[in-house]
Amino acid sequence: MMDRYSPLQMVGIYLCLAVFLTFILLPFVEMFMASLRPLEHLFRSPYQFWSDDFSFEAYSKMWDTVPLLGRYIFNSVFISTAVTLITMILVIPAAYAFARLDFPYKNATLGMFLGVNMFTGAVLLIPLYRVLQSLGLLNSYWAMIIPGVAFLIPTGIWLLRSYLEKIPRELEEAAYVDGASRIYILRRVVLPLAIPGLIVVGVAVFIGAYAQQFLFAITFNQTREYQPLPAGIFEFIGYQSVTWNEMMAAALVGVLPVMLIFLFLQKYLVAGLTAGAIKE
Repeated sequence: MMDRYSPLQMVGIYLCLAVFLTFILLPFVEMFMASLRPLEHLFRSPYQFWSDDFSFEAYSKMWDTVPLLGRYIFNSVFISTAVTLITMILVIPAAYAFARLDFPYKNATLGMFLGVNMFTGAVLLIPLYRVLQSLGLLNSYWAMIIPGVAFLIPTGIWLLRSYLEKIPRELEEAAYVDGASRIYILRRVVLPLAIPGLIVVGVAVFIGAYAQQFLFAITFNQTREYQPLPAGIFEFIGYQSVTWNEMMAAALVGVLPVMLIFLFLQKYLVAGLTAGAIKE
C-alpha cells in the first residue's frame, strides 16, 4: 500500500480514517464518561468532559436499581445465540444451493430475499403478532427467536452465497467423480474451506439478532423473565427521574458480549473479509 500512494495521499487516508473513527467511537467514550459521573453532575453547565468526581459507583448500584439486569443480559446473549445457530443451520444449505445449483426462478428468488431486507420489522409487527398468538408463542423466548431468524435468513444467504462462489468448483467435481454425494461434498469439502466465511456470516447474524431485540421484545413479550437487555434497560427510567449514569453503565456492560466476540474472532473475521480479494 505504501508503494501505491504518495506520502501526502497516505496522510489524507489516515486523516479520513481518524475522523471516521472519531465519530464512531466518540458516543461510546461519552457513554463511559457519563457512567462515571454522579447523577447530579451530568447536566451541569458549562459542560466538563473531565472532572475530579469520577467514580465507578454506577456499575455497582445498577444491579440494585434493576435486580433482573443480569437476567436481561443473559437473555440477550441467549436469544442472539439461538437466532444465530438456527439461522446458520438454515442458511448453509440454502446458500450452497444458490451458489452451485441451477433451478427455475433462482435469480428471482434471490431478488425476493433482497427485497425482504428492505422492510423493517415494524412493517410486519401486526401479522407476526397474530401468527405468534395463534401458535401460543407469545411471552416466550420463541417470540423473539422466530422473527429474528426470519429477518436474518436473507442476509445470511446473500453473504454466504458470495463466499461459497469463490471456492473452486474443481474440488467439488473431483469429489463428485469419486462418487461423493452433494451432502458429503458440502460437509467434507465445502464447509472446511468456508470456515472464515461462516465466521463472518455468523458474527453478522449475531450482531443483527442483538440489535433487533428491542422491537420484538416490547411487542411480543410482556414477561420480565424473558426480556432482553434493550427492553429491560427501560427500568432505569422512573416516574420522577432517570438514572442516566446507571443506564449508561448497563448499556456498556450489555455490549461487552459483542465486543468479546470481535476480540476473540478478529483474525478469522479479517481472513473471511479479505478472502478472494487477492489473486495468486
